[in-house]
Amino acid sequence: MSFEYPQDLRYLDSHEYVRLDGEIATIGITEFAVDQLGDIVFLELPEVGDAINKDETFGRIESVKAVEELKSPVSGTVVECNEAMVDAPELIADDSYGEGWFIKVRVDDFSEIDDTLTAVEYRDLVEGE
Repeated sequence: MSFEYPQDLRYLDSHEYVRLDGEIATIGITEFAVDQLGDIVFLELPEVGDAINKDETFGRIESVKAVEELKSPVSGTVVECNEAMVDAPELIADDSYGEGWFIKVRVDDFSEIDDTLTAVEYRDLVEGE
């Protein structure tokens, strides 16, 4: 299978992505992660207003194969949660980079993005696995 690695995203080696739009970061998981997980059956996200910290767990995703913690690429305050994905987590696989996002965060420190991987670095990481 061939995966997409959108150039406008930054990535974590734990397979989360972040898309910056002004001071808001949209966070989700990559196509590769969705493929590895298989059929997704449960998604747990934080509440709007919660503070999250870079490299710390902000939620959980479960599939028929595994339970994985979701790590945040940035610190900030949750401003929106994708309730549609919580209600129907199987839809994440349909459009993980679009409608399948998990949370939107008001970023505290933009320099944290420097610690993430570019699309090329992330592709090399997963395709070299």
